[in-house]
Amino acid sequence: MIRNYFKIAFRNIWKSKGYAAINIVGLSVAFCISIFLFMTVYFQLSFDNFHEDGDRIFQTYLFSNDPGKPERSGSMPIPFTPALKAEYPEIEAATRFMNGSSLIEYNGKYFDKQVQLVDADFFKVFSFPLLDGNRNSAFNGLSDIVISENMAKAVFGSENPIGKQLLLGGDENKKPYLVTGILKDFPDNSTLRFDAFIRIENHEGYYREAKRWDNMSHRAFIKLKPNTDQLAFENRMKSFAAKYFAGNIDKLKKKGAEADSRGDLFAIRLQKLENLHFDKDITGGSGSSVAVVYALLGIAFFILLIACINFINLTVARSFTRAREVGVRKSLGALKNQLFVQIWGEAAMICFGGFMAGILLAYLLLPQFNATFQGKLSMEYIFQPDRLAIIVTLFLLVTLIAGGYPAWQMSKFNAVEVLKGKITLTRPGILRNSLIVTQFTLSSLLICCTIIAIQQVDHLRAQPLGFTKEQVISIPVGNKVNGQQVLKRMRNLLNGDPNIVSLSGSTVNLGVGKDRSTSRSVLGFTYKDQEISSDWLHIDYDYLKTLGIKLLDGREFDPAYQTDSVNRVIITESMAKMIGEKDPVGKFFETDTAGAKYQIIGLVPDFNLYSSKNDKKPVTMYLSNNEPISYIFVRVTPASLVGAMDKISSVWKEVAPQSEFTGTFLDENTDAWYKDEEKFSQMFSLASGIAVLLSCLGLFAVALMVIEQRTKEIGVRKVLGASITNIVYTLSRDFVKMVILSIAIATPLAWYAMQQWLDNYSYRIEISVWIFILVGLAAVFIALVTVSFQSIKAALMNPVKSLKSE
Repeated sequence: MIRNYFKIAFRNIWKSKGYAAINIVGLSVAFCISIFLFMTVYFQLSFDNFHEDGDRIFQTYLFSNDPGKPERSGSMPIPFTPALKAEYPEIEAATRFMNGSSLIEYNGKYFDKQVQLVDADFFKVFSFPLLDGNRNSAFNGLSDIVISENMAKAVFGSENPIGKQLLLGGDENKKPYLVTGILKDFPDNSTLRFDAFIRIENHEGYYREAKRWDNMSHRAFIKLKPNTDQLAFENRMKSFAAKYFAGNIDKLKKKGAEADSRGDLFAIRLQKLENLHFDKDITGGSGSSVAVVYALLGIAFFILLIACINFINLTVARSFTRAREVGVRKSLGALKNQLFVQIWGEAAMICFGGFMAGILLAYLLLPQFNATFQGKLSMEYIFQPDRLAIIVTLFLLVTLIAGGYPAWQMSKFNAVEVLKGKITLTRPGILRNSLIVTQFTLSSLLICCTIIAIQQVDHLRAQPLGFTKEQVISIPVGNKVNGQQVLKRMRNLLNGDPNIVSLSGSTVNLGVGKDRSTSRSVLGFTYKDQEISSDWLHIDYDYLKTLGIKLLDGREFDPAYQTDSVNRVIITESMAKMIGEKDPVGKFFETDTAGAKYQIIGLVPDFNLYSSKNDKKPVTMYLSNNEPISYIFVRVTPASLVGAMDKISSVWKEVAPQSEFTGTFLDENTDAWYKDEEKFSQMFSLASGIAVLLSCLGLFAVALMVIEQRTKEIGVRKVLGASITNIVYTLSRDFVKMVILSIAIATPLAWYAMQQWLDNYSYRIEISVWIFILVGLAAVFIALVTVSFQSIKAALMNPVKSLKSE
């Protein structure tokens, strides 16, 4: 019996191979894209879930209910974690986590590695697998170092690293460390990244800052004891905040701040480990947007739903042509459940064909998907048991929905009525029309969101950054060389070169370079009873000239003024406004932390130092002969742009032969600021394109079926004198009405969703009503083109043939 079911199903599919092909193509594309999107969402939501007792691990952060805007910061002072652990027995273990990088030497070989600084409790909080060594004693000594598997292979090759000595630091501050453990490399879904760990007490300014509560330098993680309630523990920490952060609370009171709904002006709060990946405020902007992740999930469901709607509409439409077959089978004794199994079996075979084709497409398109969306998916990752279970469940769900409903409806046909030519399917037009409206609503929604996202990205790109990013090369110095010395050597070699405009350096890159790192120094102090907070930026001579920053007043740092490196600063307009100086050049201000008196020698417009998405922050620039230069900037002439990178690379090999050249153009670096937005717009572009394609495919097939069912009506109309235009209008108007209704539903949904997204930006567009009007006209046009092809073909048919055949 089952074999016969398969035979009959195959024959029916082959008989209607055109409709089967439409269904298989639609389902395969939907399955392919959905596999990509569901696996991406799964990957994003799985961040940090591999740690044991992850539900008891938290990162602490500081909450300030500032009158302007509530603020959250994950940076903590050095004495915070030891004091917190000492005062609260609910804490099972605690560790500080400070980002760092270091030059590592072994047997005359040098390596730039990401060496993070942590406490001895690190392995009690986090369960990164240790391949070799003892978790309990790995950090017993201050000179112990635990390295990753990847670093062990890079540095030691086939040697056993345990017990070997490494030298960390530059020539002036080298220190020996003993390898006590080898960690398995961190998985892709880990928020914490590392090459090695050393004790945080090795931080250069550790003992100087050990009692300072105003210098925020690192993140802090705690592991609470079992059955400790997060909210109750946060309430318990209010006294700790009042004790050690009294100054912060006083400053908020002076600014007129009021307590939030939990009664806090200032508080220490906890963020769950599982949520860290999505919390950009306390991770320093390194996380992902949870809105984008759920948008991906929604798009995957949308595309699957559209494919299912196509399948249902086609199957229900074909039920009219198969009605007599069902009637004959029933009259010969076939039971309802037997008919259901047979018809649903045909649907399952088509779904299985689409599913397998979708997997094949996913395999072939995986490299392109990863490249477009910076993904890290692989077929090995997809076919893990738990992920495979999700995919199979998805397939069964689609098969049940798309094939089950039409099979159930057809199995209910009344045999006598069907054989008389009367089909008793209850109001099929309402179901079909509702599904078409749903399809085009989803498609129109995605198109509107795509256009708005693209416009927002273009708007961000058009915003003046405050500096000229073109014709500038940015070079990360690295840890192997002294940035100050390299900059001087480059100046000497390039002096007089007509293709070089100027050179300068800084501790901070603009945008994201090949080293993928950034640093930030913010100094807060009280000036004339006002709370001041400014980015503190170390720069070198010709910084303003190299970056094309206009000088509004005063002068730039000049080698002719030897005192420029001693408490002289250049400030931005917002910094001048913050200190209340309309004419700041020549004025002095004093910070209450360092106690130094700074003279303002220059004023420049505000510029984006870290991001173009938020308001420009106050910046104070200073010159120092002792502090390191981490990035070198070279401005070249427009005419020499083509060969500029090769020229600078060859110069770099002369001045820093031991350090790899990783220069990039500054405009490429700043493009990385828009990475999330571009990913968002690309994602919606892909989804809306596929959604429109699937919707048109379904509409085309449904129009074809409807026109076939109205062949006799079309013939009668032509005999009675109806023109081709009248017939096309009659056949198309119902479909156009459905598309217009779809636009009416999609417009407010798209407007609301994108308003919520745009509210995250300081510089944002205003959504124009023309977007919705143009999308509506485009949708109507696409629907007309799709339907008109079959309508015109039907209208041109000889009515004699259609009436004869009917």
